[in-house]
Amino acid sequence: MSDLAVTGLLIATLFLILGSGVWIGLTLSGVAWVAMQLFSSRPAGDAMAVTIWGSASSWTLTALPLFVWMGEILFRTRLSQDMFRGLAPWMQSLPGRLLHVNVVGCAIFAAVSGSSAATCATIGKMSLPELQRRGYPDAISIGSLAGAGTLGLLIPPSIIMIVYGVSADVSIAQLFIAGVLPGILLALLFSGYLVVWGLRHPDLVPPADTRLDLRGKLRESRHLIPVVLLIAAVLGSIYSGVATATEAAAIGVLGALVIAAAQGALSWQTFKESLLGGTRLYCMIALILSGAAFLTLAMGYVGLPRHLAEWIGSLGLSRLHLLAALMLFYIVLGCFLDGISMVVLTMGVILPTVQKAGIDPLWFGIFVVLVVEMAQITPPVGFNLFVLQGMTRREIGWIARVTLPFFFLMIAAVALIYFVPSLVTWLPLQMRG
Repeated sequence: MSDLAVTGLLIATLFLILGSGVWIGLTLSGVAWVAMQLFSSRPAGDAMAVTIWGSASSWTLTALPLFVWMGEILFRTRLSQDMFRGLAPWMQSLPGRLLHVNVVGCAIFAAVSGSSAATCATIGKMSLPELQRRGYPDAISIGSLAGAGTLGLLIPPSIIMIVYGVSADVSIAQLFIAGVLPGILLALLFSGYLVVWGLRHPDLVPPADTRLDLRGKLRESRHLIPVVLLIAAVLGSIYSGVATATEAAAIGVLGALVIAAAQGALSWQTFKESLLGGTRLYCMIALILSGAAFLTLAMGYVGLPRHLAEWIGSLGLSRLHLLAALMLFYIVLGCFLDGISMVVLTMGVILPTVQKAGIDPLWFGIFVVLVVEMAQITPPVGFNLFVLQGMTRREIGWIARVTLPFFFLMIAAVALIYFVPSLVTWLPLQMRG
């Protein structure tokens, strides 16, 4: 069979199994098994056992369940309410006023969560009722939250970065460091848009609440101390070289338990719920990763990545055109798959092509995270859209429409890191030096 026929058969098998309602992780394993049976002489069962065991026993991957558990613990504290109290007084003088709490709150919570959906849900529980009560328009409140919620993927620690690091064999600590400046850049782009919106629609922005003097603002800022200390402990231990990503995740879990206990939110019930919630999410991710590892091996035996890389190489695409094509590819893929599935499903095929084009895998990791962020707000499978639909009871199409400006801002961020790659690489080089 030709490469095109093999590819078509495997893609058809993938969508057939997915369409029948089978879990993504098992679907990937099923497609890999079909590929091994039909197009390879190696026994599929033996290959599956060895690959899945190797994937599941990866030491690098141990950071993932710990960061997931940390986010689950914090989700059950009153951290988000405290963040609103600490941030609101500082936002009152900016055009757009309290809408900036969505962006800054998501950026801060992203630095202790690692999950886009958790960031969106936690900050949404805090900000949407407050913004609605004060008279802010629903469209800009929900749109800015959906966009800013994606910062959970880019600002470290990030679950998707850990998944990419494992899939592409790139240092997770270096990826975390590389995500800092692009994460701040994206948050500034979002806030800049809200400033412009506030200046263009001053009649839609409610007047400021009672203004506090500097002493009053600083007094309210004390509510930010727990989350700032936790961010400093987790990220500071990585950046200073004191701890690996896994050890920093353990520090984060310990810090989250201390915060929960100090706030009186740590009971046996919440401890058990956070542990079970983290276990469920990690098991789903681990199953997808294992299935993807087996599929990557099967693709290697079939020779698909090599042939695809050779075909793309023969097209003579420039680096810009290649990245533009990949961005479009991931955006379309994001309409059907979640971010983790997108990364693990494609890395085995895409990475050889990217490396052949001379693109730095570390830089490409941040590029992938940014385009996966876009997929979080593209219907019909945008996870952040689902989260907000559940919280607001609005139609998913309406939520996607009000989020569109933030989607375009992410495209602008991708363009910026392409034309100024040092936004990604400068900080890791300083840490390495």
